[in-house]
Amino acid sequence: MGSTVCADERRDGRVSQRTPPGFICEGFSKQMVEILNKHHIQFSSFDIFSDEEVRQGLKTYSSWPTYPQLYVSGELIGGLDIVKELEASEELDAICPKAPKLEERLKVLTNKASVMLFMKGNKQEAKCGFSKQILEILTGTGVEFETFDILEDEEVRQGLKTFSNWPTYPQLYVKGELVGGLDIVKELKENGELLPTLKGEN
Repeated sequence: MGSTVCADERRDGRVSQRTPPGFICEGFSKQMVEILNKHHIQFSSFDIFSDEEVRQGLKTYSSWPTYPQLYVSGELIGGLDIVKELEASEELDAICPKAPKLEERLKVLTNKASVMLFMKGNKQEAKCGFSKQILEILTGTGVEFETFDILEDEEVRQGLKTFSNWPTYPQLYVKGELVGGLDIVKELKENGELLPTLKGEN
C-alpha cells in the first residue's frame, strides 16, 4: 500500500509540475512535438522510457492507455489524435499557453533584477576568464546583483546579442539598460563611476 501511494503521489507531482508536459515516445510523439512547436506552445516533456513505473502507472492514473499524452495544468488533454482535432478546430491555441516572444522574454530577463549580469556560468562558478573577472569586480562593490548563465539557454545567448547590439559576453545591465562588457566595467571602476552606475545614479 505504501509503495502504491508513493508512486501515485510521484506521478501526480510530475503531471502538475510543469505546464504542459507531454509524456512522449517515438513516432507519434515526434508529430505531437512538431504540432506544439508549430503553434509556439510552451511545454516540457518527460521521457516515459526513463521510468517504467511512470510509464505503466500513468495509463491507469489518467485512464488513457497510449502515448504520447498531453497535459495542461495537470489535466489530461489527450493523445495525438485529440491534439490534431484541436488543431483542426483552431482550439489548440486557446487551451495551451504560448511561449513568450523572444524580445518580450529578453526584456523580462534584463529587468529581473536592478543589476543583471549575463555571463558564462553563475555566481558560484564562472566558466570563462572574462566572466570570472567581471564577477570579482561586481562582488567587490557590495552591490546586490543577479546572474544568468547564457550557456544554459542558446536562444537567450544568441538573441541578446541582437537585442542589445552587443556581440560578446559577459553583458551587464542596470535597470534593464545595457552598461557594457568587461572592458566598460573596468573603465567605470578606474574612473570611480562603477558604483554610481550600479546604483542607477548615472
